[in-house]
Amino acid sequence: MRRHAIAAAVIAGGFAIAATPAGAMPQRVVSLNLCADQLLLALADRSQIAALSALARDPGASAAAETAEGLPQTRGTAEEALALAPDLVFLGPLDRLGTGRVLAARGVRVERLALPASLAEARALVRQTAALLGHPGRGEALARQLDIPPPQEGRAPSALPYERRGYASGPQSILGELIGRAGFLHAGPGAGLGGFVSLETVVARRPEVLIVGSGTTGAGDQGAALLAHPALARLYPAERRILVPDALTVCPGPGFLAAVDRLRRARAVLSP
Repeated sequence: MRRHAIAAAVIAGGFAIAATPAGAMPQRVVSLNLCADQLLLALADRSQIAALSALARDPGASAAAETAEGLPQTRGTAEEALALAPDLVFLGPLDRLGTGRVLAARGVRVERLALPASLAEARALVRQTAALLGHPGRGEALARQLDIPPPQEGRAPSALPYERRGYASGPQSILGELIGRAGFLHAGPGAGLGGFVSLETVVARRPEVLIVGSGTTGAGDQGAALLAHPALARLYPAERRILVPDALTVCPGPGFLAAVDRLRRARAVLSP
């Protein structure tokens, strides 16, 4: 996920700040974070959303880009957020530190959403965010959907999630969990969150499929060069690469469900 840090801003007067009583449902919510965008779109009333981040409508970044159409966006400055008279602003865990301080100093409620490291943490974040928005029932419903049971039947084909420069998300990463819930056997070495896997290791292990975040097969830059290596091109042509766009797996929410659906459909072809 793209992160941007800004220096503390000097804000002139003249902005109206909407004060929300404790426990009241927020009416003007602003998201300055890609993942918060997607949770807002999944959990809030559309009328509650005052603005989303600049990436909200980017289909290469957001799994909810289409849903975000028609909603205002901001570039993430404190000035823009204050002009919207928000009663709640969502930020990521470490991004826009200066903006967050300025907003809090002006009396705006600022919530920083954690970046989950597991599906269990993702479910907890969904419930927490829904409660902040005044829709705990929606959060519970989505959290239950994200408690994805693995298939009980069929063969588990071996799969390796392989990214630019040879990075492979491990079995204990969120992507690794999604792969397992879709019915695949993770073929990466080790059992952690992930690491770099050499071309030689991939060739030696010979997973049945590679799971990639981009459908591009050419070496457009150095990062993508490994994925276009002749050895991988020979062993893993298009039909042995499962495309799961990065936008589906970066942020917790319905994107995870779409990723598992893609993987399960691909598994059905591999394991009749």
